[in-house]
Amino acid sequence: QLQLVESGGGLVQPGGSLRLSCAASGRTLDYYGIAWFRQAPGKEREGVSCISRSGGTTTYADSVKGRFTISRDNAKNTVYLQVNSLKPEDTGVYYCAASVRGYVPSFRTEAYDYWGQGTQVTVSS
Repeated sequence: QLQLVESGGGLVQPGGSLRLSCAASGRTLDYYGIAWFRQAPGKEREGVSCISRSGGTTTYADSVKGRFTISRDNAKNTVYLQVNSLKPEDTGVYYCAASVRGYVPSFRTEAYDYWGQGTQVTVSS
């Protein structure tokens, strides 16, 4: 059973940066495509970014292109999301998710088999 644990969230001012981490245990992460989702209060969960098993292919939601960068270190069983130039509308709980199907750029939540518990990101002055 794959387990995912997110970390790195926090309170940051507009324009600030954070590095979110998704650490896996139980199985090796390189078998899975990984995505980051976020959910703001009162809103549906939305896909932010995803990365292929090897890390060679990535996708970003239009709202975060040029500001967020997803990467993975399979040797460390960890996926990262570098979030820069944060805006108040980036506030939410950020979740990582793993799919046995590999790379799923459509961000269909039903395609992801394992989810972490989330880490809160709050962007406010």
